[in-house]
Amino acid sequence: MAEAATGFLEQLKSCIVWSWTYLWTVWFFIVLFLVYILRVPLKINDNLSTVSMFLNTLTPKFYVALTGTSSLISGLILIFEWWYFRKYGTSFIEQVSVSHLRPLLGGVDNNSSNNSNSSNGDSDSNRQSVSECKVWRNPLNLFRGAEYNRYTWVTGREPLTYYDMNLSAQDHQTFFTCDSDHLRPADAIMQKAWRERNPQARISAAHEALEINEIRSRVEVPLIASSTIWEIKLLPKCATAYILLAEEEATTIAEAEKLFKQALKAGDGCYRRSQQLQHHGSQYEAQHRRDTNVLVYIKRRLAMCARRLGRTREAVKMMRDLMKEFPLLSMFNIHENLLEALLELQAYADVQAVLAKYDDISLPKSATICYTAALLKARAVSDKFSPEAASRRGLSTAEMNAVEAIHRAVEFNPHVPK
Repeated sequence: MAEAATGFLEQLKSCIVWSWTYLWTVWFFIVLFLVYILRVPLKINDNLSTVSMFLNTLTPKFYVALTGTSSLISGLILIFEWWYFRKYGTSFIEQVSVSHLRPLLGGVDNNSSNNSNSSNGDSDSNRQSVSECKVWRNPLNLFRGAEYNRYTWVTGREPLTYYDMNLSAQDHQTFFTCDSDHLRPADAIMQKAWRERNPQARISAAHEALEINEIRSRVEVPLIASSTIWEIKLLPKCATAYILLAEEEATTIAEAEKLFKQALKAGDGCYRRSQQLQHHGSQYEAQHRRDTNVLVYIKRRLAMCARRLGRTREAVKMMRDLMKEFPLLSMFNIHENLLEALLELQAYADVQAVLAKYDDISLPKSATICYTAALLKARAVSDKFSPEAASRRGLSTAEMNAVEAIHRAVEFNPHVPK
């Protein structure tokens, strides 16, 4: 009986919701009907003729003034948006629309998921929390085998969640695969390895790719047609297999660096070969793009290995050379690795120069840039700062800029430890 009553109420509720969907059309026709009935008492025809006469008497000066006023208001709104974005790192109009207008226009209410059953409620809330947060690539990510696994061995806890692993797998498939991988057995194996969830399966697939490449590395080709003279031609090794082993199998940074150097040797050969063939078709162009990503990733990780092993100045030089060689390839955010190394060297003038280039309104922000800018501004006023003097005279312009920079960094990413 209770189930029947609940079903009837749900059906009644759905009928009411369906009726409200089309109720606005009924209201529209009712308003038209009332206007038609009351056209004589309201003197609609006279009012329309008065409005048309007023519009006809307007001079061009009115339209010039109207255009100028609207342009002035638009300019003021643009300046205010620019100032608000520079100060708080977000758009005022976007923030107002998301916070206040979206619920009025039928946005998703967070409380509605709590009233549903437990499983649907949990899934909906998780989906909302994921959709409302911004996910950024982490250019400072640690080495999975030499650093993350070491944390697991010491503490017995996993530092990476399934969500982190999934995002990394997506990046690996984007950077290290292309449509022509199925034509090469080793690359075809690595294409499946990047999708594999089990770490041991990925490592085994990388070794298998290297073994297949080693078996096929010596191919006998005739130097002269229809002759008995043969040459042993060496095929390039699989650079992405070395990358996976350096990231996940190496237990120390020194081992990872050794594997990355082998990957660099293989990746550089593939890059030079695909660079010569990139204009022969879309397939070769995609392969060259993949080889470029592989080469840049290897060199960036080698620089990070050098910094981990204490060779910070060498790491800075490698990063600068890499940014000069590939200035348009910004998706790896090499400048953030450079900022980290320069801060370790306490080269604050060089850090400021890098920030002046990348801390721009047209570029996407990152926690590294925001917190580094706040650090430099706070460092500039920290020597002469006194709480007593500030309470008497107030904050100076430089001190206010430092406070605003700190607030901007914390608002951008409040999860950074104090």
